[in-house]
Amino acid sequence: MAAAAERKETEETKKVSRAKSVASPADKFTGAERAAIFLLALGQEHGLPIWQKLDDEELAEITIAMSRLGQVATETVEYLVGSFISQMSLSGALVGTFESTERLLLEFLPSERVTSILEEVRGPAGRNMWEKLSNVQANVLANYLKNEYPQTVAVILSKIAPDHAANVLGNLQEEFALEVVRRMLGMDSVQRDVLEKIEQTLRSEFISNLAQTRQRDAHELMAEIFNNFDRQTESRFLSSLEEADREAADRIRTLMFTFEDLTKLDTSSTQTLLRHIEKDVLTLAMKGAPDLVRDFFFSNMSERAGKMLRDDLEAMGPVRLRDVDEAQTKMIAQAKDLAAKGEIIIAVDGGNGDEIIY
Repeated sequence: MAAAAERKETEETKKVSRAKSVASPADKFTGAERAAIFLLALGQEHGLPIWQKLDDEELAEITIAMSRLGQVATETVEYLVGSFISQMSLSGALVGTFESTERLLLEFLPSERVTSILEEVRGPAGRNMWEKLSNVQANVLANYLKNEYPQTVAVILSKIAPDHAANVLGNLQEEFALEVVRRMLGMDSVQRDVLEKIEQTLRSEFISNLAQTRQRDAHELMAEIFNNFDRQTESRFLSSLEEADREAADRIRTLMFTFEDLTKLDTSSTQTLLRHIEKDVLTLAMKGAPDLVRDFFFSNMSERAGKMLRDDLEAMGPVRLRDVDEAQTKMIAQAKDLAAKGEIIIAVDGGNGDEIIY
């Protein structure tokens, strides 16, 4: 019986090997072309729900593939549909999408954490390739483009926002950047197939790997964590870290944005911040603020508003240090939020000649 079972297993193995060695009718088609064939086979009624789930890039890619298919043999259509049904049967009809993943994560993680995770997965925001590139940091994009042909870089920079293109050029070596500028000046209209090839290369070699290869500096992460400590905890941790690794402590302290750093806001940014801070939060924050910080905010208020704040401070009795820290932390968070929206500019001198712009 063992010998018979072994012969049967050998025969089955041979069958599988023969099946693998025979090219399928769909081998010559790309993924986009296979999707196009499948959607054509489904027709308007059954294919509509799928079309509605596609984003602009997927729509464009599949539409282009569909328009170039020509005649597709019946056996190819049957093979693709059958293959799809077989795969669905094996997987238990499970389909992972961005939306289903988000819904699952929200079941057991806070919404803020889910948003942070999915931003990393999604990569740069944007409805098409050029919008995505415009949301990639200039130095990161320049580091990728420096190894490309000047003509290719010229095409890419001509398709993104002018201000972003300027920043990318500024991050390239001068000689290379000037050559790109010359190519842009002499560039005629770009053929569609060339543009499509560049988009595909960017998608497969750059955008798709950007989130995975981007690694956040550990000191930046720790500075953000320290920013969320209360003053006593922050001081205790920094003092201990300073004894163990003074260089790391100094770098974290440089990257941290403290309450005192608010005094480095310009007049316009300061007044914008004050308009977004609730009166009781401002009063409590000022209660424990050094005179230098108080004077700074008073100087950016109207005489009437300044007098009212002084009166409130004089009328306020003793308060807990924890409440003051919380109010000051709220002001810092509000400043960062406004800076992220582009409504104010936060500039912090790192003490070593480098300036950090948030």
